[in-house]
Amino acid sequence: MLTRRHFVISSAALFSAPIATPGFADPISDRSKWASWDRRVTPANYDPATSNPWGLHRRFLPQLVQANDGLTPGDIHVDAVARYLYHIRGDGTAMRYGVAIARGSLYEPGTYTIRRKAKWPTWRPTEAMIERDPHLYEQHAEGMDGGPRNPLGSRAFYLFVGRRDTYLRIHGTPSPRSIGGRASSGCVRMVMAHIIGLYDQVATGSTAYLYASEGA
Repeated sequence: MLTRRHFVISSAALFSAPIATPGFADPISDRSKWASWDRRVTPANYDPATSNPWGLHRRFLPQLVQANDGLTPGDIHVDAVARYLYHIRGDGTAMRYGVAIARGSLYEPGTYTIRRKAKWPTWRPTEAMIERDPHLYEQHAEGMDGGPRNPLGSRAFYLFVGRRDTYLRIHGTPSPRSIGGRASSGCVRMVMAHIIGLYDQVATGSTAYLYASEGA
């Protein structure tokens, strides 16, 4: 049973502000490739409850669970301690998914609105990310096109406070073996095939609750 006590989230801040990079064209996502990319990251004969070519612990596979009374259908809750994301359904249940959360102190609990979502999104590291880990991010300062190697993976939900983009994301990852751990530079990671299945179930305007992680 889902309890607020156990809801702890880690979507921390992968992003702060986008970097303006004079002389470079904005990254793109080739819509004509989306369907083939979806097939590429989805296992053959895919069954969300059992398909596991990523070698995840079974508890991180999508599972239908009972939700507590009083939770709003359509909302998302992320438990940063157990590494679960819950999507609340209208029949008193929730779909539960395994996630990875931010490493170290790169985590920002809070209540957010999903004001945008995107298929095969583009990505650009922030100045803070480049300053913190130049060996990882400086090479991508001009941005990265959408695709299976993009850090945001197959889908992304964009978290806002009011109309302000927080640059927090819930997104797919090209590193599925990170699920269950603390790996990201801020955002909540999901298996790409899992977030593809979740994507159409989540409406813009829904609320995402990011609960405190261990030691918070």
